[in-house]
Amino acid sequence: MASSDPPSSSTPSSSFDRFLRKAQLVTGLGVTDEERAKDLEALNVRRCEKMKKDLMESSPLVVFMLKHLRLSGCQVPEENIFCVPCQSPYTTTNYTAHAGAYLPHPHGALKLCAGHFFSTQHVESTITHELLHMFDECRFKVDWTNLRHHACSEIRANNLSGDCRYFRELRRGFVGFTKQHQACVRRRAITSVAANPACPSLAHAERAVNEVWESCLSDTRPFDEIY
Repeated sequence: MASSDPPSSSTPSSSFDRFLRKAQLVTGLGVTDEERAKDLEALNVRRCEKMKKDLMESSPLVVFMLKHLRLSGCQVPEENIFCVPCQSPYTTTNYTAHAGAYLPHPHGALKLCAGHFFSTQHVESTITHELLHMFDECRFKVDWTNLRHHACSEIRANNLSGDCRYFRELRRGFVGFTKQHQACVRRRAITSVAANPACPSLAHAERAVNEVWESCLSDTRPFDEIY
């Protein structure tokens, strides 16, 4: 005789139940703002992870950087590049939102801010930027508390990653025709160094960038030229 016990709570939801839940999250009917925010957060992380995986396999820039990191003795497992929710998500009015970060300790990792990207190319340039920091630390033993070291790596990362392409700057609200690329590299390098806890002030950041500007702007390793 068939059991009359109710279905286990672990029984998978039906397709209709999943559809209904998705509709609730999209429309906001029957769910809280917190539930909708959590669903969007999870969706952004999944999208970011997929783009990251695809780029690690097929992007000429990312594949090139991973190769040269291996040649320099630094392996970068896929799990060392990870997507997480971050504060201050990207919006159409916030073009300078934090998109990623290089985490040098303990073994070097790249954090990507899920939901802060407006295109696959944006993810690509962010990964490349942070891999350049990793390359500098691996190859040149960067001391991140030394403002000149930090400034040089920021100049190189902004110069070589594609972060300062003309249309990227236009999207940020910066319009210029004379030495636009150099102005972008300098501005972003100063901003990053100024955020270093070891940097006393914006003036110190500007001085550090100015002191290493010429030599670090012309240093395109491991590339032959600016991408």
